[in-house]
Amino acid sequence: MGQTFTGKVALITGAARGIGAGVARGYVERGGKVALVGLEPDLLAELSDELGDAAAWWEADVRDGAAVAAAVDAAAAHFGRLDHVLANAGIASYGTVRQIDDEAFERVVDINVNGVFRTLKYATPHLAATRGYALVVASMASFTPLAGLASYNASKAGAETLALAYKQEVAHVGIGVGVCHPSWIDTDIVRNAEKDLPTFRTVRQHLPWPANGTTSVEECVDLILRGFARRKARVYVPKNVMVSNWTKSIINSPAAWPVLKRMAARSVPSMEREVEALGRFHHSHVPETKAVE
Repeated sequence: MGQTFTGKVALITGAARGIGAGVARGYVERGGKVALVGLEPDLLAELSDELGDAAAWWEADVRDGAAVAAAVDAAAAHFGRLDHVLANAGIASYGTVRQIDDEAFERVVDINVNGVFRTLKYATPHLAATRGYALVVASMASFTPLAGLASYNASKAGAETLALAYKQEVAHVGIGVGVCHPSWIDTDIVRNAEKDLPTFRTVRQHLPWPANGTTSVEECVDLILRGFARRKARVYVPKNVMVSNWTKSIINSPAAWPVLKRMAARSVPSMEREVEALGRFHHSHVPETKAVE
């Protein structure tokens, strides 16, 4: 286990399920306390009850700056401090640029980029007081654009760059900042996408290493908690995702374009048909508008 967080407090957005809930459990197991922030009150309450006095929860939409500010300030007041922040709230969408509707695309960007901005902004005074650390959950997708995932790729590249700029801005007040780059994690997002879109599942299986594997939530949580403890600049999940960062210029070079073009020519038409038949642009547990009337 290694890391201990006795006397420390972490605020986690997107804490109701998946990576966020896993990190909350792991942080408490290692002696810390957690402020759970998210949009699913029943799941947040259930997780908070499970973790006991070491946890408390606040319902807040990261698209709403006032709600984020209120939740962050309330959490800091409740626990007396904030030492770690995990800007984890995020969603993905279905559909190509020409197919997805404006609202669905904008929602991904608002949550995955603007939501990170709001979380960092309102957490900054509290992290400055403890000389704390913030970890922004970006993605391997920050490095590897893939047809059919344009909104997610764009938002995660934006989240990475936002975190790196913020890191420069707050270094002088003692705040550490890291960027987390998970590959495909065994969460609702990946499982639902593979269930909803068979073409997505096939594309994933044929991607080159290290982009073709799936990592457990447990391994992801362990690496994030190590990142907290060591105030790491980068947290790659799994560690071989580092290769995607090193090789992104090759992947996006003219030399690789013929391969990408052939792969997209095979996958895009069928993926668009699957999204049209599905009738929605997001996973089933994400409320949103229909894709096709």
